[in-house]
Formats: sequence, C-alpha cells, structure tokens
Amino acid sequence: MKGAPILVVDDEPTMADGLRLVLEAEGYGVATAGSVAQALEVAEKSFYLAIVDLVLPDGDGLSLLRELRRREPSLEVIVVTAHGSIPKAVDAIKEGAFYFVAKPFDPEEILPLVEKALERRALVAEATDLRRRLAKTSGYGEILGSSPAMQRVFELMEAVAGSDANILIVGESGTGKELVADALHARSPRAQGAWVKINCAALPKDLIESELFGHVKGAFTGAATDKIGLLEEAHRGSLLLDEITEMPLDLQAKLLRVLEERTVRRIGGSRTIPVDFRLITSSNRNAEQATAEGRLRQDLYFRINTVTITLPLLRERTGDIPLMARHYLQRFTAKHGRAVEGISPEAYRRLLTYPWPGNVRELEHAIERAVLVTRNSEIGVGDLPESLQGGSELAPASGPPPGSLEEIERASIQRALESTNWNKQAAAALLGLRRPTLYSKMRKHGIPQRRS
Repeated sequence: MKGAPILVVDDEPTMADGLRLVLEAEGYGVATAGSVAQALEVAEKSFYLAIVDLVLPDGDGLSLLRELRRREPSLEVIVVTAHGSIPKAVDAIKEGAFYFVAKPFDPEEILPLVEKALERRALVAEATDLRRRLAKTSGYGEILGSSPAMQRVFELMEAVAGSDANILIVGESGTGKELVADALHARSPRAQGAWVKINCAALPKDLIESELFGHVKGAFTGAATDKIGLLEEAHRGSLLLDEITEMPLDLQAKLLRVLEERTVRRIGGSRTIPVDFRLITSSNRNAEQATAEGRLRQDLYFRINTVTITLPLLRERTGDIPLMARHYLQRFTAKHGRAVEGISPEAYRRLLTYPWPGNVRELEHAIERAVLVTRNSEIGVGDLPESLQGGSELAPASGPPPGSLEEIERASIQRALESTNWNKQAAAALLGLRRPTLYSKMRKHGIPQRRS
C-alpha cells in the first residue's frame, strides 16, 4: 500500500528518524512524534499504521495504543519495547497490537512487518465493507448485489416502496422480477394485506378472465358456485400481474377500466364491487416494443408504468457473483445437510466468465447442483453444470497491452478489477490467483486498493 500514512512514536530521535527515512524510501507517508502529547496532536489526521514505543517520557505507550485505536478502530499498531519487557508487549498484543519488536533493531528489519500489518488492515477493511454491503442488500430479502447497477435498483425500490404508485418491473427471465415485487409489497403500507400473484402467460386465455374477475353461479357451463376473482382478493393489498404483455387485448381493456373506476364486476354479475389494491406488473419483454407491436395497449402501458424498474442482466454485474454464490452456498449446504465450505478459485473463474443466459436463477441452480454432487469440502470445476465446465476466458481488451511483461501483468490486473467492480475476491478468482497474491501484485504495480 504505497503512500499509506504511518505514525512513528519514539522519544529517541535517532530511532524515529531512522524509521522515517526507511519507510519514506519505500513510498510511505510518515509522521513522527516524541511523546504521548505530540502523538495525540498529530493523530488528529488519519493513519493506517502506528509504530509506538511502549516507554515514553510523558506517559505509557500502552495507554496511547488504546486511545489511538479508540479514535481509529481500523488502525494497526506495531509496538516497540526495550529491555526485553515481554509482559508489557504481551499486554499490547491483547489490546490489539499487530506485533511487537524488541530494541535494539535495524529499522529495515521492520519493513516486512509493516507490509503484513497493512495487508491485514486491507483484508479487514474489505471484510468489513463486504459485511456492510451484505447488510445493506439483505434488507431486500433474497436480492443481493453491490454493483452500481443494483444499487440504483435498490435506491429506486426504496423510494417507491412506500407509495401506492403502479410499478412495472422489466427484465429477462431469471433476473429476479418476482423477488423485487415481493420486496416492494413487504415494504409497503399494504404489507399486512393480501399479496396476490398471477402469471398471465401460465393460464389459458379462457380461464384468465374468470381468475381475475371471478364469476357468479351459472355464468357459464361449469360455474356451479360464485367465485371471487383475484382482483377482489387483492382488496387492501397488492396484486402482481406477471408477464402482463401476454394478457389478451380484450382483457387488457377490462383491466384498464378497473384501474380507472376502482370497481370490478364478476362475469355474469350485475353488481359492481369496490376494489382498492396496489398494482405491480412485470414483463420479460421490452414494454415499449410490445406496445409498438400491438401486444400491449398503449393506454394500459401508460397506466401501469408510473415507475419502471429495469433489472440488469447477471453478465452485466459479474462483481455481484461472489456475493450471490456465497449466499446460495450457505443456503443449500444448510438445506441439504452438506459439509461444503467454499468454492475453488478455478470454479469461481468459470462462474465469473460464463455468460449466464438464465441470469440469477441459473446461478442459483448451478450452486445447488454443485453442493449436491461434490464429494469434497470445496466446489470444483467438475461439480459445476456441463455448460460451465468449458468456461470462457476473460474478454480481451481492445488490443494487447504494449510493453514489458510487467506492463502486461499490470494491465491484466487492472482489467480484472474493473470487470468485477473492484471486488478483490472476484478479480483474484478471474485471474486464477489467491487473494493475498493479488494484493501483493497490486502493491508491486502501484495499483490502489480502491477505485480512485
């Protein structure tokens, strides 16, 4: 982590200056202090690492360590102790210090410790960030994602969930349209009311009208009793019409009338019944194109899409795949009672480079299959569906990167990070590396830990 800010606290000028010169020569930003008071003053700035002498002229280095970490919980600390004061050094480790070094020592000897401490800080920071992103997305149940595309979806969902606005959800099969609809209802003021769903493409055309509107006894052959329609069942709740573009046009006209008048009439009946529901529709077709093709009435289209939520394809947000794969792994190991602890780097590589025509649903099924068939504690390539075992490689950049092997390696790492939205675990898997190796190579090439 070149340029990382480091604080050196030592009352011996020779030692403090020696450490500063060695660290600055490695590209770190260094500030020094000779006492507890100076250290607390300098520590108004943020530091990644502090090297602290346990014996200081105006106080105890252990107390300083506690205060520094109180101010900056992610701060790593290396303590320096003289006279072989091992018990105090052990106390410092208990307080969260990374390591201790006994004086005297050559300042250059501390460089490997500095690198390891900063690497641990980066790993902890990424784990914390991952937990934060998981917590943020878990508010929407099964919908996971930290990519910019999904964050925009979540922000839009949060903005409209509490309203009664009609919502149109658009996305290819398997992108999670029904999960989005579930989340919108669960977060709405109607959450305690009915949640009624109907797939317009799954019902025969001669049945869908009866399902939606209901009928009275004797309305047609076989109507032996009165039947309440789904529009009535959704009263004071929410209604999902999945694949709305598959609804017959004559029925679309009747639905439009219900939305305008907020009343429904059962087939064969004469009485109008008030209905009050929040309408959510979805389609795997482009709704505007369906309107142009005459599959969706234009006036109904304008009525149902007060807000349109468009879900991205999985291959457009590959950086979310590790989050979802881990989620499905935990779910299916618990469901099937299997002791599967992880996914191999090469299997991750296949997950990240596969085009996912079936989107999130296909990923879910792939992980469940792998959990069921693997005989190991880690999912390997051979446990994945056959369609994934061939695997495609990371798409090449526009033209090979010029220059030396060093430049080629740096460009490959940069491209992997960008293609996975700077998700280090995903990028490492894509490159066939372990994550610590990726961090090492990023430091080597001066690639920052986070997107600038």
